[in-house]
Amino acid sequence: MSTAYIVAAARTAGGRKAGRLSGWHPADLAAKVLDALVDRVHADPALIEDVIMGCVSQVGEQSTNVARNAVLSSKLPESVPGTSVDRQCGSSQQALHFAAQAVMSGVHDIVIAAGVESMSRVPMGLSVQLPAKNGFGGPNGEAIKKRYPGIEFSQFLGAEMIAKKYDISKDQLDEYALGSHQRAIAATRAGAFEQEIVPIEVTLPDGKKELHTVDEGIRFDANLEGIRGVKLLQEGGRITAATASQICDGASGVLIVNEKGLKTLGVQPLARIHHMSLLGHDPVIMLEAPLPATERALKKAGMTIDDIDLFEVNEAFASVPIAWLQTTGADPSRLNVNGGAISLGHPLGASGTKLMTTLVYALKQRNKRYGLQTMCEGGGMANVTIIERL
Repeated sequence: MSTAYIVAAARTAGGRKAGRLSGWHPADLAAKVLDALVDRVHADPALIEDVIMGCVSQVGEQSTNVARNAVLSSKLPESVPGTSVDRQCGSSQQALHFAAQAVMSGVHDIVIAAGVESMSRVPMGLSVQLPAKNGFGGPNGEAIKKRYPGIEFSQFLGAEMIAKKYDISKDQLDEYALGSHQRAIAATRAGAFEQEIVPIEVTLPDGKKELHTVDEGIRFDANLEGIRGVKLLQEGGRITAATASQICDGASGVLIVNEKGLKTLGVQPLARIHHMSLLGHDPVIMLEAPLPATERALKKAGMTIDDIDLFEVNEAFASVPIAWLQTTGADPSRLNVNGGAISLGHPLGASGTKLMTTLVYALKQRNKRYGLQTMCEGGGMANVTIIERL
C-alpha cells in the first residue's frame, strides 16, 4: 500500500463571532484556502482529484454540499468534485483520514482535505434548532432515548463531568486558559504562524480594506485576574467562557498525495501520515474519547508517548487537555505549543486541518520528528493522527 504525504498545509487566521471574517460567505472563504494549497505547490488545479471538506453546521450558507460550492468558488475546474463530511468537531481531521486512505489505496493520487465553518453566519446548533422550531423534530429517535433514558447529551455538561472525574479545579482551568493565550501571543509575535496563514482581505468599519493575518481571538492583554472573574457557565460548576474554546470563523486545508502524486507535482513532502485511527466512547461524558483513543493509537503504532515530539489536543474546554495530560503522562511543554482553541478559536469543521497545519509547521520550526493530533467530538468520538516530519 502506498504512503500518504502532506505536501501543503494552510489556514486562515481565525475570526471572532461577528468579527473580521464575518463578511465572507463560507464557500468563498474555503475557496481561498483551496487556491492557496494549489498555489503553494504550483500545481495545475485540474490535477486535484477530489476535495473532502469537513463542516459541522451544514445548513443555510453551508448547506447543499459546501465542499462542492467551495470548489466552484475557487480556481479549481468544474471537473474537480467535492464532498462534505460531518464527524462533529473532528470533521476535517476525518476528511484528512479519508483523503489519506484514498491515496494510500491508489484510488486517487492527489486529494485536498479541508474544513470550513462560519460560526457568525451559521450559528452553532442552527441545524438542530431550525428544524425543531418548525416542527421537524430532532436528531435523537426513540431507540437512543431508550438506551440513554433521561440523558441530556451536552458538551458543556461533559466538560464539567471531566473536570469533576479528574479532580481538576477551577484554578487549574483558569491557569491553563491563560497559558493558551500566552503561547498564542508568543507564537504570533515570533512569526510562527506566518507561513501557515492565508491572508484574507477584509473590510473595516470605516470602509478601508486590510489583510487579515492575525488570529482575532487572542487576548493580548489576558491576565489571570480577568480570567478568574468570568461567570461560570452553570451554577456550582467550574467551566467558564474563558476556559472554553472561542466561537470562530475560519477555513483550513492540507494537500495529500501518494508517491505517484509526488512525482506528478514534482514537490518534496512536508510530512507523511504515520498512523490514523479513531474510537467511539461514552456519548454522555462525550469529550473523554481522546484519552483512550491516544493510548490505543500509540499501541497500534508501536510507539510510546515519549516518542512523540509535539501534540495538538483540541482545547474544546480546558478540562479536556488537562485530563489528557493526566492520563497519558505526556510532557506538558510539548502540548499545544502555539496555543489552542481557547486563544485561537475553534471553527468546528475547520479545526481538524487547522490543527494539522499548525502541527506540521511547528515540527518544522523546531526541527522535530513526530507529531500527534487528537480532538474530542460530539457523540463521544475521537480521531488520532500521527505524522512524521520529512
